[in-house]
Amino acid sequence: MKNSALILSGGGARAAYQVGVLSAVGKIFFRGHPLPFDILCGTSAGALNAAMLATYSEDFRLATGQLSYVWKHLTHDQIYRASRWPLASSLTKSVISTFKKQSDGDSLSLMENTPLKHLLERYLQLDEVQNSIDQGRLKALVISAMNYSNGKSECFFQGTSSCEEWNSEKHSGIRQNINHDHLLASSAIPILFPAQKINTHYYGDGAIRQRSALSPALKLGATELFIIGVSRKRKKDRVTNTEETPSRPPSIAQIAGQLMNSAFIDNLEEDIKSLSTINRLLANSNQTNENETLKKTNTLIVSPSEEINDIALEHIETLPKTVYNALRHLGANSDSGMATAASYLLFSQPYLRALIQLGYKDAMWEKDRIEDFFYQKSLQKIEHKK
Repeated sequence: MKNSALILSGGGARAAYQVGVLSAVGKIFFRGHPLPFDILCGTSAGALNAAMLATYSEDFRLATGQLSYVWKHLTHDQIYRASRWPLASSLTKSVISTFKKQSDGDSLSLMENTPLKHLLERYLQLDEVQNSIDQGRLKALVISAMNYSNGKSECFFQGTSSCEEWNSEKHSGIRQNINHDHLLASSAIPILFPAQKINTHYYGDGAIRQRSALSPALKLGATELFIIGVSRKRKKDRVTNTEETPSRPPSIAQIAGQLMNSAFIDNLEEDIKSLSTINRLLANSNQTNENETLKKTNTLIVSPSEEINDIALEHIETLPKTVYNALRHLGANSDSGMATAASYLLFSQPYLRALIQLGYKDAMWEKDRIEDFFYQKSLQKIEHKK
C-alpha cells in the first residue's frame, strides 16, 4: 500500500506559511473530508502544526481552520518572554546573567518559552492522536528533536503497530506517545529557548542535527511526500546576483540569521535535490524489481513565491523592542541586516497573516498539481483494495 507523508520543516514564525498552504489544501477538499495524509512529520514549529492536524484528523478543513485561527491571533507574548534581553543594559551583562542562571541549575537560554507551553496546553488535546491512529485515519505522527547528550537527531513517533523503531549512528526513531514536552523540545532553538527534558535527557530544536528531513517518513514506508518549504522561492529561472558591491563584515545578527537558515532550510533543500536525482535515475532505469532498495518517490513541493526576508523587513518594527534592540546590539547596522534572524522571531499578527496569505496564494496556484497528487493517491488505494 502506498503511504503519503506531509513534511513540515522548522522555521519559527516562518511556519505561518505552512498554515496558508494547508488552508488552501483544506479548501480544495469537501467539508468533512478526513486527514488526507497517512504520516505527519514535523520539526520545530512544523511539529506544532503537525500535532494540530493529528488531533483533528476526522475533518481536515476543520483542522486547517483551527490552525489558521491560532496563527492569525498569535502575539509575541504568547510564544516567548524576552525579558532576559535588556533594553538599556549591555548585551555582555545579559550573557553573563544567562550563564549564571545556567550555573545555578536553570537551562541556558536568552528567552523563556513558558507562554508557548500554556498555548499548547490550551489548544492541543494530544490524547486525540491515539484516537486518530486507532480509527485508521493516521499511521504515524513524527516529532524530531536533538538529544544534547549524544548529539543525535531523534524522531519520536506515535503510530500503528506496523511502525518499527530504527537506530543508526546519527539518527534514531523512538516509539513514544507524543506529549507537549516533545513539541517544546522540537521547537527549542538553542541559546534562544531552554532545553526541554524528556525522560532522562535534554533536547533542543529538531532541525539542528537533522541530516535528512525526509528520512523519518521514508523509514516509516512513505512513498509519496507532500513537502511545504519555508525558504525563498526555488525557481529554475531564478538568477542570483554574484556581482553585488562588497559589503561590510557580517554582524553577529547576520551570522545568526544564516545559521538559522542552515539549520531550518538547507537540509530540506539538499534532501529534495537528492530525492529528485534518485527519482530521475530510477525513471531512466529499466529495472522494475519490486525488491529494489531504491524506489521512486512521488513528491509535491510547495514553497514561497516571494522572499520571506523581504516580508519580514516590511514588518520588522513590530518586533518587541527588547528583541529589536538586542539585534541592534548584536551589530546589525540596518533593518535589512537583521531581517533573516527577525523572520524567525516575528510573531506579530501583520507578519504572520502576510505569510498565511502568501502560502494560500501559492497553493492555489498549484491547485491542479495538488488535486493530481491526491487523485493518484486515491487511485493507488483503490488498486490496493482490489
